[in-house]
Amino acid sequence: MLDRVSLVLSIIGGINWLLVGLFRLDLVAYLFGGQAATVSRIIYTIVGIAALWCISLLFREREVVRETVTRS
Repeated sequence: MLDRVSLVLSIIGGINWLLVGLFRLDLVAYLFGGQAATVSRIIYTIVGIAALWCISLLFREREVVRETVTRS
């Protein structure tokens, strides 16, 4: 569950950076009162922590799922 939440937050952060790069629009700052606003800084911090957590996804063992086919 934590992996998925972190991934979603990282995607949201990536989309925000896309908007900054293409349109010079920081959506988080726009919605919550500027980059220095407390709410904006909390959101930036949560997204950053989520991104750090997602780094761990790169180094985890993946489970191999095998499906059994039944013949009728």
